[in-house]
Amino acid sequence: MNPYRGIRKPRQLDAALSILTVFSSDPERRPYADETGPDGYLRYKWMGTDPNHSDNVALRLAMRSNLPLIWFQGIASGLYLPVVPVWLVDEEPANHQFVVALDEQQRDTWDKTEDERVNDLRRAYAERVVRERLHQPVFRQQVLAAYENQCALCRLRHRELLDAAHIRGDAKGGEPVVPNGIAMCKIHHAAFDSRLMAIRPSYEIEVRADVLTEEDGPTLKHALQGLHRQRIDIPRRRAMRPSPVLLEERYEEFLRAG
Repeated sequence: MNPYRGIRKPRQLDAALSILTVFSSDPERRPYADETGPDGYLRYKWMGTDPNHSDNVALRLAMRSNLPLIWFQGIASGLYLPVVPVWLVDEEPANHQFVVALDEQQRDTWDKTEDERVNDLRRAYAERVVRERLHQPVFRQQVLAAYENQCALCRLRHRELLDAAHIRGDAKGGEPVVPNGIAMCKIHHAAFDSRLMAIRPSYEIEVRADVLTEEDGPTLKHALQGLHRQRIDIPRRRAMRPSPVLLEERYEEFLRAG
């Protein structure tokens, strides 16, 4: 796979087969700027600015023929998550980009209308689809890759038991980027979200005082109480590490919760 060529058309096909978005620890520094439009639909940039470039022609043919595409999302260097199927539903030549639908309802209901109510409903649905089909699975895979597929607190390595825990949640505007996530097993993710414990900006774990004095069984003793004042494992690359600013914000919430 060529990370410098985002549009793939095999020689034996007339239309494009797939599109690609490379991984970057800093999304603002990607070589091209795919983005979400005001209608909630995603956009995918042309190859360059020439509408007659062979790659752009191949995408245009896929759009006009209503052919599904694979969208490879970079989750680490040389590692991609396929999002499939997706469709191109429109082209915006002035901005050198295509409009992307992530499911059949988005595809079938795409049109341009002045009806604000219709646009509001469609935008709300599009934002939910983008979050569920793209942002959440890509975020999970990126975070797990950054933490080498193990819980940052207990080092459990069973991927089916691992989550990407948000530091600042979706509802509070948390972005689906690696510095806003920590790989946690499901029990530690639940404890983190329930304010039974917190992680200081210094990456030190703090267990709530009443939980420390509670007597229960071996799970509480080893899985929670035993982590108090321990440091989490963090990614080697500095750009992948949890944001101290976000951790401080979350830690203040933990303190206020008592």
